[in-house]
Amino acid sequence: MGYPFLINSLVNLIVGLALVLAWRRHREQMFLRSLGLATLVQVLVPPAFLWWQKSQGLASWPAAALLVASVAGALVLLAIGAAGLAGRSLSRRSLSGFAAVLVVIYLVALPLEPRAGQALSGVLNLGVGLVAARWLWPNQRAERLSGLLLVILGLNQFWFVAFGESGLAMQASLGTVLRVGLGFSLLYAALRRSGEAAQRLRDQYLRMTEKSHFGVIVIQDDHVPYANNAARVIYNHPGGTPFPLPWRSKHVEDADRERSRSRHRAIVTGQVDQVQWEGPRIRHDGRHMYLRFASWRIEWDGRPAEQVVVIDDTEHHAAAAALLRQATEDGLTGLPNRSALLSRLAHLCELGQPFGLLLMDVDRFKLFNEAHGPSVGDDVLRALARALREAAPPPAEAMRLGEDEFALLLPLPAGEGGAEAASLALAGQVRERLLQPLELPDHRFYVDVSIGLALHPESGRAPEALLRAAQAAMHEAKRVPGLSVRLADAGFVRGSGASLKAEQALRAGLHNEEFLLVYQPKIAAADGRLTGFEALVRWQRPGVGLVSPADFIPAAERTGLIGALGALILDKACAQVAAWLAAGEPVVPVAVNVSPLQLLDPDFAGLVARSMALHRVPPQFLTIEITETAAATHLDQARERITEFGALGLQVALDDFGAGVSSLNILRSLPLQVVKIDRLLIDPMPAADAQAVVRAVCQLARALRLKVVAEGVETAEQADAARHAGCDEFQGYYFSRPVPAAEAVTWLRRSLPATEATSP
Repeated sequence: MGYPFLINSLVNLIVGLALVLAWRRHREQMFLRSLGLATLVQVLVPPAFLWWQKSQGLASWPAAALLVASVAGALVLLAIGAAGLAGRSLSRRSLSGFAAVLVVIYLVALPLEPRAGQALSGVLNLGVGLVAARWLWPNQRAERLSGLLLVILGLNQFWFVAFGESGLAMQASLGTVLRVGLGFSLLYAALRRSGEAAQRLRDQYLRMTEKSHFGVIVIQDDHVPYANNAARVIYNHPGGTPFPLPWRSKHVEDADRERSRSRHRAIVTGQVDQVQWEGPRIRHDGRHMYLRFASWRIEWDGRPAEQVVVIDDTEHHAAAAALLRQATEDGLTGLPNRSALLSRLAHLCELGQPFGLLLMDVDRFKLFNEAHGPSVGDDVLRALARALREAAPPPAEAMRLGEDEFALLLPLPAGEGGAEAASLALAGQVRERLLQPLELPDHRFYVDVSIGLALHPESGRAPEALLRAAQAAMHEAKRVPGLSVRLADAGFVRGSGASLKAEQALRAGLHNEEFLLVYQPKIAAADGRLTGFEALVRWQRPGVGLVSPADFIPAAERTGLIGALGALILDKACAQVAAWLAAGEPVVPVAVNVSPLQLLDPDFAGLVARSMALHRVPPQFLTIEITETAAATHLDQARERITEFGALGLQVALDDFGAGVSSLNILRSLPLQVVKIDRLLIDPMPAADAQAVVRAVCQLARALRLKVVAEGVETAEQADAARHAGCDEFQGYYFSRPVPAAEAVTWLRRSLPATEATSP
C-alpha cells in the first residue's frame, strides 16, 4: 500500500510542477498556475494524513492543521483553476467564504470514523468536479475532458468509503492515472489557447499593418517574408513578386547596401534594441523620395527577424526644403538673402580666415520705379543680380539684402593674405561690368552703385560688426557721385557705435526725465532791469554730466524725439513759473523755444494750452520763440500756429533773425510781437557797418511795432552800440550766463519788488 501512495505523490509533484512551469511560459493562461498549485498542495495530503493518524494528544493538532489546510487549500485552488479554465472569475469574498466553510467541514469531519470523513471529503471534491464539468462543457474537447476527469477524481475518493483499507491502493493507483490524464488535457488546452491567442495577435497585426499608411517590412535571414501593401506603394513595387532585400535592390546606393547589412546583423543578434535613420531613396519607377525608417528585433515563425517601419516623408521634406529656401533665398533675384549672409559671415568668422565683404546700394533706384513702374524696377534688380554673378564668379558669392541693397562675399583660402587687394580687385570687376548697360526686355539701363568694403578681421571680427563697418563705408561712398568704392576703417565703426549709443541714451534720458532747465536773463536796454528769461534745456546724462543742447538736439530731431523733448521743456517751464507764483515771487515772462517739427504739429497750440491749464500759468508769463529758418521754411504753418498762440494770449518771438534767409517779408507777414537779432549780427559791433545793419532792423521793427532783443551780447561796447542802434532788450554772457532756477529767483528778487508780478 505504500508504493501506490508514493507513486501518487510523485506523479502529483511532477504534474503540478509541469503545470506551473507551463504557466511561466504562457503567463496569460492563469488557470495553469491555480491547477498546478492545487496538484502540488495535493502532494501534502497523504503524509499529513499518516502523521495525523499516528500522533496522539496535543501532538495531533499540528498534523490536523496541516491536513485540513492542504485538503481545503487544494480544493479552493481547484475551484479557482476550473473557473479560470472556463473563462469565469470568482470574487475574493466568495472564495474566502468557500475556504472558511471547507475548513469548518474538515474540522468537523476529523473526529469522525475515517470512512465517514473520507465520504464527506469525496462529496466535496465531487461537487467541485461537477460544477467544473458544468462550466467546461460548452468549451472544446480538452476542456470537457478536464471536467470529466475532475468528476472522476471526486468519485475516486469513494474506493476507501466502499472497501475500506483494501480500496486505498486502487484509489491511489487510479488517482495517479487520472492526475496524469488531467495534466495532459490541461497542458493541451493551454497550448491550444496560446496558439490561438498568438494567431489572433498575428491576424490582428497583419490586419493592422495591411491597413496602415506606414510601410512594414520583415527581413529574416536573406529574404523578406512579409511586406505590407503600404510598403509596396511607397516603393512602387508590383504585388505578386518577392520584395527585394535593401542590400540587393538595384535602386539602393552602394554605401547604403553595406549600412543595411550591418544594421540588420546588429538588430537580429541583439546588439542594439532599435535603430532610426532617414535619407533619400529611389522608387521602382525611378522617382526620388525621402523616407524615414525605424527597425527592431521580432520573432517571426519562431526565429529572430528585423521589422522595419517605413514612413514616406517626401512631401514634408520638400516643404521643409522650400521653407529653408524661402528663409535663405531672395524671391525676386534667386540670390541668397540677408539671413544667408549672416550665416555665412558667422561661419567664416568662426574659421578665422581673411575675407572681404562688399556692401552695395543702387544710387537713385527710386527713379526707376517712379519713371517706369515697380515691374521695371524689379527687372532692373534681376538684371543687376545677373550682372553681379557675371562680375563675381566663385569663390565670390553674390547676395541681395533687401530693396536695392546687395552684397558680395569674397572668402580667401586658409593661410592666404591680401584680402584688401583681392576685394578691391573684385570691386573693380563690378565697376567694369556696370560700365556696360543692363539689358532688360524693353530697356537698356546704366546704373551706379556705392560700394562699402569691410575686411575680416581688420574691420571687425563678428558678423554684425562687419556689416556695420561696410554700411558706414557705403554711406561715405554715396557722397561721391557715380560708381564709388570706400574702404571701411575703425573710425566708421566707432562713429556709428557712438551715434547709436547716444541715441539710445537720449531715449532713456527722456524716459527717466534726465533733462533740466536753466534760465538766461533778458535785460532792458534803457534801465538794466530784468524783463524776462529764456528757458534753455540741459541733459544731466549719467556718467557724463551736463550736456549742451548743441550735442543732443540734432539727435533728437533725427530720431523724431524732438516732439517729446519739446513737450517736456514746455511742461517744466510752466511748472517752474507756477512754483514761483505759488511762492509769491515776482515773476517775469519765460520764453520757450519751439522746434520746426513742433511748428508742423496741428495740435501743438492745444498742447501749450493744456500745459498752461494744468499748471495754472497766466498767458502773460509765457512766450513762444520760433526760429527764423523754421518760419521761412514753413511760412503758412508758422502763420497758423502764431495766430493760435495769439488767441491764447501768448507773445511770439522770432528767434535768430539774421542767421537764415533774413527775409524782411517774414516780419511783415507774421503776427509777431518780438524779434531777436542773431549774435552773428551783434558780434561785429561796434563796427559801423554792423551797427548800420542792426539800426535798419530796429527801425523796421519799430515801424511794425515789434520789440527788438539783441542776442549774444558779450561786451560793454556791444551793449552800448546795440542800445544806440535801437535795441530794446539785451541777452548774453555780458549780463549773465544761463542760471539754475534757484539763482533765477535771486535775479527776480533783486530786480523787482517782492509784491510785483511784472507783465510783458
